[in-house]
Amino acid sequence: MGEKKAGKIKSFKDLKIWNKGIKLIEDVYKVSKSFPKEETYGLRSQLRRSAVSIPSNIAEGFARFRNKEYRKFLYISLGSCAELTTQIIIASRLKYIEKTKADTILSGIDEISKMTTNLIKKLTTND
Repeated sequence: MGEKKAGKIKSFKDLKIWNKGIKLIEDVYKVSKSFPKEETYGLRSQLRRSAVSIPSNIAEGFARFRNKEYRKFLYISLGSCAELTTQIIIASRLKYIEKTKADTILSGIDEISKMTTNLIKKLTTND
């Protein structure tokens, strides 16, 4: 992780939300690895892109140094959370993912969504 100075976040890598997003990517890649071959460029690819988008937009927004721009990227990350939620539900209904694994991933997405919403509120009050 990046360095912290007196509690100050110096890098997006210091953010809990970003680290949870990276963990989410790992989980999505693991569960989608066993998808049917015909899903290589379909649902599997879409799941992975949505998952990667979540912490990527958190990082990009952090690097902008302006709250208004940061919020814009956080909203994009929230959209990716909703997209990934939908795709996990579809994969679960198609029996590509076990229900317990799907529930675990959905819980992680919900946690990241709540953290993102709270960060947006904090950035709004700090304008």
